[in-house]
Amino acid sequence: MMGASFITEGAIPYAVADPLRVLPACILGSMLAGALSMTFGCQLLAPHGGVFVIPLVGNWAGYLVAIAAGALLTACLVAGLKRFARPRTGLSQS
Repeated sequence: MMGASFITEGAIPYAVADPLRVLPACILGSMLAGALSMTFGCQLLAPHGGVFVIPLVGNWAGYLVAIAAGALLTACLVAGLKRFARPRTGLSQS
């Protein structure tokens, strides 16, 4: 719900827990979404984002495609980077 509302604070625990994997994925996904929204000529007439402002977006279809593409890239990158698990130290693994 927080992500759909463009409230980014929900991602903070994930970024803090594994910044070397989560932050680059979020940055690249955001870059893609921003580049696509500019390419599609999307105009947002509100100082916020998310699903609540779709009626205020010029080229709302391009807006949704840009958001979906950025989210998909972020998810794929996080999943791919998580495959390279960092070794755990100190605690025994069960």
